[in-house]
Amino acid sequence: MDTLETFLGSLAARLPAPGGGASAALHAAQAAALTAMVARYSDGEKYEEHAATVNAVREASDELRERALTLAEDDAAAFGAVSDAYGLPRSTEDEKAARSRAIAAALVEAGRVPAKVVAVAGQVVDLAEQLLPIGNRNVISDVAAAADAARAAATTARVNVEVNLAGITGAGERSELTAAIADVDDIAARADKVTAAVREVIAR
Repeated sequence: MDTLETFLGSLAARLPAPGGGASAALHAAQAAALTAMVARYSDGEKYEEHAATVNAVREASDELRERALTLAEDDAAAFGAVSDAYGLPRSTEDEKAARSRAIAAALVEAGRVPAKVVAVAGQVVDLAEQLLPIGNRNVISDVAAAADAARAAATTARVNVEVNLAGITGAGERSELTAAIADVDDIAARADKVTAAVREVIAR
């Protein structure tokens, strides 16, 4: 993965990738990093009663962070494959047919990457929900930050699935990707509840 400065420079440039899909994955990675951080601050004798949960959250968060970073790279590669497919020759009927097949296949793969980001985001919201009642209150605001970042990951990834769906005609692939984003509104609502709960704690 590039440094953050390099990534943002590429994101701002007039380049086909990285784009919104990689940004969604980075949101998810940040969300997972935040839950991992809260878990690490929720260690020790004071939190011994919840040690098993905290340890599980920490380990899952670290794994999800790495998965999300990989997906950011995968998204850029998938988008590059779409661009390459659109650039294939189309002078003859055979070339046109081959180009259409390549585009269709590339769009499916480009849709699958943000679909996986949605799944990661949902899992991070699960972790934030687990930490909310037991995490270190000194870093409780970071539970909300994690939830909000996961929410952004899910909703941004959904749009990136949908934009690829627009060009996919295969019924099986369309059903697969549509199902993968079906829970995004629920993920967003759960994330909002976590943030609202955190704000209530802070306001006391």
